[in-house]
Amino acid sequence: MDGNRFDTLPESAFVRLRELLAGHEGALTPMDLTIGEPKHPAPDFVQSVLDENIADFSRYPPPGGSLALRQAVSDWMAKRYGSSSGRLDPETQTAAVNGTREALFNACLAITPATKAGQRPIILIPNPFYQCYAAGAVAAGAKPLFWNATAETGHLPDINAIDEATWDRVAAVFMCSPANPQGAAADADYWRKLLAKARAHDAVVLADECYSEIYFGQAPIGAAEVTDGDYANLLIFNSLSKRSNLPGLRSGFVAGDAARIAEIMKLRRLSGAPSPLPLCAVATACWQDEAHVKDNRNLYAEKFKLVENAIGNRFAYQTPDGGFFLWLNTQVEWGLSGEAATLRLWEETGMRVLPGSYLARDTPQGNPGTDYIRIAVVYDAPTTTEMLDRLTTLTA
Repeated sequence: MDGNRFDTLPESAFVRLRELLAGHEGALTPMDLTIGEPKHPAPDFVQSVLDENIADFSRYPPPGGSLALRQAVSDWMAKRYGSSSGRLDPETQTAAVNGTREALFNACLAITPATKAGQRPIILIPNPFYQCYAAGAVAAGAKPLFWNATAETGHLPDINAIDEATWDRVAAVFMCSPANPQGAAADADYWRKLLAKARAHDAVVLADECYSEIYFGQAPIGAAEVTDGDYANLLIFNSLSKRSNLPGLRSGFVAGDAARIAEIMKLRRLSGAPSPLPLCAVATACWQDEAHVKDNRNLYAEKFKLVENAIGNRFAYQTPDGGFFLWLNTQVEWGLSGEAATLRLWEETGMRVLPGSYLARDTPQGNPGTDYIRIAVVYDAPTTTEMLDRLTTLTA
């Protein structure tokens, strides 16, 4: 029997972590810091909105979500990114999705051509990366090309590192900003260069901006801000999971290029599971409210101040432009790879973290996650303080 196309994908980072730690006893009370699952409270209006719309569970929802939700997304984009982003048509340039993981995966299926420049198409993936990017590329029959993002490149991939012949084959480009796991955010010049390169080669930029609303200084620039209202070759993805502490709602959106949205909608009408109308009502209320988002951001700011005070410049630490992950270089601090440091942290402190190499792929230039660990700062301030105490008491 021939192998499955997904055999080329690595095992889940979390499965690999379980295998690494199996048979090793953890000291102290276990502290799981591996998953980026927000622990702050959900907005207090969620229950009442759900109660008011509960009867709509008896109705089939439209494949792109309720028009009210799509309008709320359009309004939020205009408010968040300003006049330079133009005004999205809610009916043709937005669609509600069941969390952006589903949307990022299915976008590959919907927009990737069978061939590009007469060859198998390429989907560019920043390395390290969110694992569904690679799954989507392989499912679409494309070649995933891992594009290293290192400290030397500001933890964003170097646009000029891809030669023109390769760009000719590129069907889509994933770009996560602020990045998971490093927290680096693209500036306006970077977005302009990337979008110009994609348009020159008729590729689509898939801008994953799910961490855009968790930041500690200036709000990160979004891809929408460099469009002047022209969304050709650009799809933007965002979610309520991090912004509103609602990962279980499974609600997000895709917005941008109307022609590509139409292709996504065609696939959703044939195979997708649309978001139920009561959940659309909750999502609409969330996109219309900023007070809970500011409160959420303040809670993260409090915790990252604790991080700054405890870590300083150890582990080559830099406060992220956005997001809630620590991306710590254990090689410079302890002389250990991220994998070796992960095992040591578990055995000596009970901390479960992720080796950076598990979030990246080996390339001819190396694995950019090898020297790092990722820690999710999602618990309350006292738990964060305990985590930092455990981390910083270890010495080389």
